[in-house]
Amino acid sequence: MRCAAIGGRMHSGWGALVAVSHKARRIEVIDRRQMVMVQPGTRGGNQPYHFVKGLELPEAEKFLKDHFVASKLLASAAIRDLVKELHERQIHVVGAAVLLASGRPLPPLLKILASHPMIHTAEGEFFREVFSKACESLDLPVTGFRERNLDEYVRAAFGKAATGVQRQISTLGRALGPPWTRDQKTATLAASMLLVKNTTNG
Repeated sequence: MRCAAIGGRMHSGWGALVAVSHKARRIEVIDRRQMVMVQPGTRGGNQPYHFVKGLELPEAEKFLKDHFVASKLLASAAIRDLVKELHERQIHVVGAAVLLASGRPLPPLLKILASHPMIHTAEGEFFREVFSKACESLDLPVTGFRERNLDEYVRAAFGKAATGVQRQISTLGRALGPPWTRDQKTATLAASMLLVKNTTNG
């Protein structure tokens, strides 16, 4: 079986997923898709922290907890389908990589809701955590990579080949076609680093 890694870059309510393998020392994107983490019409939708701002604290906490569970179920189903489809193609998924923001811990909920920028930050963390917990529920190891440190991570993973790897990923869209935005590029880079790490350790 060939090995592959999943890379994900999350947004509010959805995420961009890629599955990456290596073939003849070159990066190969073997699948890419959009993962929905919130059903259309769901109360609170893609902005759960915005929604709970006017609620009492216990009600807000319960809503966020329930919203997380529902989003995780959707994410788990999407990831399970991807892993199953790859397995049917004789491809084994060794793990998942997720792009992270600053990584700073969030303050208590009351302080989050008192700051509009913090509400946006919390919603980003919410859906990244949904993705991570969904992967863990499927026994799929998850590794996080802070986006602002990507260049540093790439140099550590690929050494002198780092620049060539980044160039190769940036131009993959010519053959694959759209979409090939920052979402797919960074998710592919993260998955590639995870794959190299697993191959080396193996």
